[in-house]
Amino acid sequence: MNSLQEDEKLSTLLKRLHTRSAVQNEEVQNYIAIAGSKSIAGSASDMIAGRTFWQDKLIALDQDKAQFCYHLCRAIGAQKAVEIGTSYGVSTLYLAAAIRDNGGGTVIATEYESIKAAAARAHFFEAGLVDQIDLREGDLRQTLKSLPHNLDFVLMDIWLPMVEPALEIIDPYLRPGAVIIADNTESFRKGYADFFTYLKTHKYTTQTLPFEGGLEMSIKLG
Repeated sequence: MNSLQEDEKLSTLLKRLHTRSAVQNEEVQNYIAIAGSKSIAGSASDMIAGRTFWQDKLIALDQDKAQFCYHLCRAIGAQKAVEIGTSYGVSTLYLAAAIRDNGGGTVIATEYESIKAAAARAHFFEAGLVDQIDLREGDLRQTLKSLPHNLDFVLMDIWLPMVEPALEIIDPYLRPGAVIIADNTESFRKGYADFFTYLKTHKYTTQTLPFEGGLEMSIKLG
């Protein structure tokens, strides 16, 4: 297999999952409008209060963003990637497909919610990409304690207060030239404040790409 489009089984699954996510999108946007930014970037108590609502929501990375991540991983020859915030595993499938198509490797994925982790595992099995994915369930401050060195790629799409702590954990394991992608950095600029401060005080260059909501691409310089 040498392209995402040639994998009919994966393409069919992704189409189904993106469709399901799109159906949920209006409900998600209405919830955010009512609950405000606390639903995304609030305290731990805010997150717990909204936990029941979010459990069945895919909140998948937009298809154009996910395809960009696939092609970016292919372009840099990524073989070791980390995904922060797996949810139902949609974006994980893109990363795993890219790593498979690059000749093999592993996506280390982390998800806090057991319901979502179980659903993601089922999707990985259905796609035939289980061998490319190491899904770690639980608090990322524990699940990411052990990582391989010279990581190539990181995708961050998670509850915003955990973005900077995750970056701090992962940073020592990234190779020079490694790429970090963070979603919705324009929509939730305030929530990403600590993330941007970290980038400025460490050796990174960063740019906001013109996708809906903003997609931040940061490169480790050394």
